[in-house]
Amino acid sequence: MFCYGRGMPRPRVHDLDALLDVAERLVATSGYENVTVRGLATAAGVPNGTIYHAFGSLSELLARVWVRAATAFLDLQESQVDAAPAPVEAVVAAAGTPALFAAQRPDAARMLLKVRGDRLFGPELPGELADTLHALDKRLVALLVRLARLLWDRGDGLAVEVVTTCVVDLPTAFFRRDLTDPLVRERLAAAVRAVLTVPPREKDRP
Repeated sequence: MFCYGRGMPRPRVHDLDALLDVAERLVATSGYENVTVRGLATAAGVPNGTIYHAFGSLSELLARVWVRAATAFLDLQESQVDAAPAPVEAVVAAAGTPALFAAQRPDAARMLLKVRGDRLFGPELPGELADTLHALDKRLVALLVRLARLLWDRGDGLAVEVVTTCVVDLPTAFFRRDLTDPLVRERLAAAVRAVLTVPPREKDRP
């Protein structure tokens, strides 16, 4: 998975995790575009070469940071949906997951709000990592379809579009400024319930 230079000692797993933690914090505070190898190495207290020897490139490291956070987020979101007592509450729980995730991992939550996964693709990205990013996207789509089927017993594009508004679009808008305010989460839940009172159009309509 990782690429190491000749004669370079293999970094320990916990050292790599610590490096990913620092990168996550930098992306959350400074933005993806402003993270540099030198800045990351300085913040982590490691030589520049450690990043290249452990991850091959800064792009690969940042992609792995995003994948780690997105995987943890989806794990939590799916668990919230599984625990919901009714379909509408399952959608509300899915929409509110960013706030819950932020309470557990604030830097990861802010990073996921700032950086879209499709921005991480590039020529330097290993094929297996690109496959992982695609798999995460498919996993999210599967959750949206699942929620649409729970609500209306249909998983077509029109139904999934309504669920996407509730689970992706509204949380992004509501949580853009504050992921921790309970009032924001209450307003989001109210908005989601309001959207769900209007079912999707019939499948045979344009």
